[in-house]
Formats: sequence, C-alpha cells, structure tokens
Amino acid sequence: MIDDIDDKNLKLDSEELNNICEECKEEDESVTHNLILTGFKLCKSCRVSKTIFPL
Repeated sequence: MIDDIDDKNLKLDSEELNNICEECKEEDESVTHNLILTGFKLCKSCRVSKTIFPL
C-alpha cells in the first residue's frame, strides 16, 4: 500500500517539473525555479507580468 503511494508521488513530481509555463505554455528553465520559490509554474517573463499587472 505504501509503495502505491510512493509511485503516485513520483509520477506527480515528474509531471510538475516539466518546465512548461502555465500562462504562455512555453518551455523555460525558470519555471522550475519559480515553482520552488513561489509555488506557481510561471516563467520569468510571466512572473514579471503578473507582478506588475496582477489580475
């Protein structure tokens, strides 16, 4: 039973760390960095845009 939970967590982690921004759908290395820092999957450009123009 615990092995099943670990397998699900590993699959989820690999899907989360795919470096694809949720806003612009482009691949960028900064997506993983921002996910770790803020909890949002945003690239550097989209993060700046959201900071300046929050909606």
